[in-house]
Amino acid sequence: MYFQTLDEKTECVGVYVDGELHFDKVPEGLTRTWRYTGSITDKDIEYAWLYTNGATLGVICPEHLFERWDTAQKKFRAFMKTFEIGRINLREHCFFDMVPETFLKEFCEVRNQITEYVFDNFPKPENYDMLNTFQKLIHKIKFQDLNINMEGCRHLFYNTNDRRKSNQLLKGSGYIDYNLFGTVTGRLTTNQKSFPILTMKKDFRKLIKPKNDWFLSLDYNGAEVRTFLDLSGIEQPECDVHQWNIENVFKDTIDRDRAKTNFFSWLYNPESDAISSDIYKREKVLDKWYDGRYIRTPFKRKISVTARKALNYLIQSTTSDRVLLRATEIDKLLENKKSFISHIVHDELVIDFHDSERDLIPSVKEVFEKDNFKANINVGKNYLDLEELKL
Repeated sequence: MYFQTLDEKTECVGVYVDGELHFDKVPEGLTRTWRYTGSITDKDIEYAWLYTNGATLGVICPEHLFERWDTAQKKFRAFMKTFEIGRINLREHCFFDMVPETFLKEFCEVRNQITEYVFDNFPKPENYDMLNTFQKLIHKIKFQDLNINMEGCRHLFYNTNDRRKSNQLLKGSGYIDYNLFGTVTGRLTTNQKSFPILTMKKDFRKLIKPKNDWFLSLDYNGAEVRTFLDLSGIEQPECDVHQWNIENVFKDTIDRDRAKTNFFSWLYNPESDAISSDIYKREKVLDKWYDGRYIRTPFKRKISVTARKALNYLIQSTTSDRVLLRATEIDKLLENKKSFISHIVHDELVIDFHDSERDLIPSVKEVFEKDNFKANINVGKNYLDLEELKL
């Protein structure tokens, strides 16, 4: 049964089904809708948005429905503009409480028809189940307000530019709205108006404090190196992977900084000869994962790419999906706990930890390090000042 939710917040429950709005009792047998929201969470529901690789309703709308959709969308934008002028925060109010029911029915009916069109005309992605877990996690993160304050950050207000930027962060959006389809590789970006967690200057991380007692940060030790080794079928080193390269690739002739520089120079420049070793063979990896037009990653992504960028895309996509998969598994581990995932920055996962649950840390580490991908673990009272935690 096709349906549309009337708000994306968990506490705002309302659905449109077969021409009717339902608020008090949600009908049974709901199966297909446009996109996941926190209000209806049945695990068997399918989402058309994932079939379209993140396209908007306007982009995917068939020609015979376009006029109806355009009219409904214009009305929707007019309501949103009114809310903005009136300084109504939709994170604090249910959308359906503030617009006429006639509009809700009109808007949802055309969404239903576009949704049905997608299911009738688009193949189900091979990685649908993975994308579904990702969209649910980033939706949860979107509705967690960050703890952003200037405690201990006076140094950020001495310089005019830093003071201006700090004030923008303090007064801006206090939540992270990730874009699941912002890059072709699957690496997360953020949507407009989101807190700029992925792009802000590192010094400003000190403004971000935990809501609980401290942050726990996990990131892979040499993520790109380990991903390449994994794609090559080579067993993961137990030690620091750059030190492993020094000993096994560079034969103890260079230091760690130089080993990292050489590796990334070789990885991202197909003409580079910074590494000459049987361990690192581009051709071996590309022969397995690239057909000359598409890379097909271990996580079932299919990405069109030129030969020059194929290895870069393969490494970036595979690393990103590994981090996000581990994040969804850790999120499940933390279900009904006080600790929760705060944010994700590339190959780093940050958990807002409650001190009473510190016994969970070994389990969190075990999940993140699955397949022997060793991680660096750091803790701190803000997102900048993190110190190594040895277990």
